[in-house]
Amino acid sequence: MSDSERFITVSLDKRGVSCTARLLTDRAPITCHAVWDALPLGGDVYHAKYARNEIYTLVPPFAPEEPPLENPTITPIPGDLCYFTFSDTQLGTKSYGYETHAAHQGKATVVDLALFYERNNLLINGDAGWVPGIVWGTVVEGLDRMADACQDLWRAGAIGESLTFRRA
Repeated sequence: MSDSERFITVSLDKRGVSCTARLLTDRAPITCHAVWDALPLGGDVYHAKYARNEIYTLVPPFAPEEPPLENPTITPIPGDLCYFTFSDTQLGTKSYGYETHAAHQGKATVVDLALFYERNNLLINGDAGWVPGIVWGTVVEGLDRMADACQDLWRAGAIGESLTFRRA
């Protein structure tokens, strides 16, 4: 399998829903390499407040060095997988809704792995302004099922649900 043919499975585990994504190794090679080598990755899922149609998980840093801002966007489209790096203070305000015992609390650096499932997203944060992300993958199968599950997550709640990224 060549680097340009790497696929992963993105899953909402409790809901039993997944989709398949292709890594964009031609556009974000450093990020794709770091993610691929670290798989599987995952944790508690959150639904975005600011970006709109996004679900994500927060994980500890796993790359030897954080990737540069390759293949950046502030307007992700349906099926985009994005990578963000945040400091503990960037995610420390109560407005985000993270409980005090969230796994990322107290970590100097936090990695956000996100899936955008619908249109009209804009990566702007009321506290920080523009938040560009690295687009490192694109969903090639199952986005419709995943989008339905994401809407259910938004309406029914995320407690007890996890988002995982695994090699397909």
